[in-house]
Formats: sequence, structure tokens, C-alpha cells
Amino acid sequence: MEKLIITVAPTGSQTTREHTPYLPLTPKEIADSVYEAWQAGASIAHIHVKDENGNNTLDLDTYREVVNRIQDKCDIIINLTTAGGLFMNDEDRLKVCELEPEMATFDAGSMNFGSHVFLNSPQFLERLALKMKEHQIKPEIEIFDVGMLENTMRMVHKGLIDLPAHFQFVLGIQGGMRATPRNLLFLVESIPPGSTWSAIGASKDQLAINTMSILMGGHVRVGMEDSVYYRKGELAKTNAQFVERIVHLSKMLGREIATPNEARDILGLNKSRAAKKHP
Repeated sequence: MEKLIITVAPTGSQTTREHTPYLPLTPKEIADSVYEAWQAGASIAHIHVKDENGNNTLDLDTYREVVNRIQDKCDIIINLTTAGGLFMNDEDRLKVCELEPEMATFDAGSMNFGSHVFLNSPQFLERLALKMKEHQIKPEIEIFDVGMLENTMRMVHKGLIDLPAHFQFVLGIQGGMRATPRNLLFLVESIPPGSTWSAIGASKDQLAINTMSILMGGHVRVGMEDSVYYRKGELAKTNAQFVERIVHLSKMLGREIATPNEARDILGLNKSRAAKKHP
């Protein structure tokens, strides 16, 4: 199997300090947490940012501060959320692409999300795909449910998303697909040949889905965005703890860990472009 890419998602939009006092919120806290995760073995950082009140934001200056702080310390791949939360303005979501991260999220359809609706209209998705192509950003295609695969393939047929693509399967969200082996296997068998994929198991399903992904040749995402507990009843104190566990588990199962540049090769990212951002 190819080496394992570990993504760290340190903050997220739904996790709060009420869930865990260890959640990084300020630009410095987020950047320091990403750096610790990189030291532990993460090669991608999936970034959400907060305002001074701890609310979700897509403010470009806040993003820049986080990204600059991270790139001053390490060469981890930056993957910015274009969602930010459930109720963000479409124009603000599109502006994220102007920062030209190596990767950004592409949430491939609308869905019920807990007691709310996560809206991603076909018109918005076409605009987002075009914006990503314009700025040479690799979409991380977020799949919460089966119909989102069909939405993605329509974009591919229109020439708005290039193959091979990279998919992130998000399982266990209320309103999406359950985090089961059967569902993960179905999704993996449904994507175009040559695609890369990673998987998330929300909350209590994180470690089980991580383990399946390692064994099936996929990649993994961990972090406080997806789960705050290291084990039942024990809060993780750092995001690096989750990364360290995956590194140990993956090596036990016979897979080595990808460095950021090895991850760039696997995902087809432009390493010369990355070098300009992190000399």
C-alpha cells in the first residue's frame, strides 16, 4: 500500500469549549496545534478559524494569520474549509479561494445536518468548482451521503472537477450516512478508478473508521473537529495525541506514514508551488 496521509482537523465548526477546554481557538493556538500535529506525523492541516468571540468566521485576515503562522514553522499541506459553518454567505465562501491554499473543501451537496440544513446549491457548487480551478486549488470532495457522489460526477462530466479526484468520506453525521463498514466499502467502490480517498468517523466512530481506512488503503483524518475524546471518558488534551495514535496503529498494521511532500506526490499537488509558500 502507498504511505498513509494523516490529516489533522484541530478546531472545526461544531466543536466548542463547552465540549472540551482544550480546543484551540485563537490563530496562535490553532497554528501551534497544527505544528504539534505535524511533528507527530500529520501531513495535511484542515483549517477552520474563529473570531474574537469564538464564533465561526471566513475572515480572510484571520485565515492569513493562521496560515502564515503555520508556514513559518513547517511544510504541512494547508487545506482551508470553504464552508466555515452551516450558515455562511456564498460570496464569503468563494473568497476563501483567493488565498490560494494547496487544497480546500468542496462539500458536494445539501443535507440535513443535525437539526439544521447545510445548503450547497448546484449553482454555488459550480461557482466554487470554477473558482478552485482558477486558483489551481485541489478540491477535497466532502461526501456525507450517496447523492453527493452523483453531484460530483456531474461536475466531472462538465469539466469543472478534474480526475483523479480526492474524496473525504464523512460518516456518522446525523443526517448523513452512518459510520459502518458496509457504507465505507460502498463509497470506496463507487468512486472513479485512480481516485484517492480518506475517511472520517464522527465522534465515537473515529478510531474504528480510521482503522478500516488504514487497512483498505485509504487515508485518515483525526482531530477535535471530529472527536474530543481520546478514549471513553477521557478528553484528548492535544490534537497531536490523535495523530500519534494513528502513527503507532498504522505502523503496527504495516503502513508507513507519508511526509507532506510524499502526500503531495500521492495527491498530485504542485510541489514547486508549495515551495514558494514555504521556502
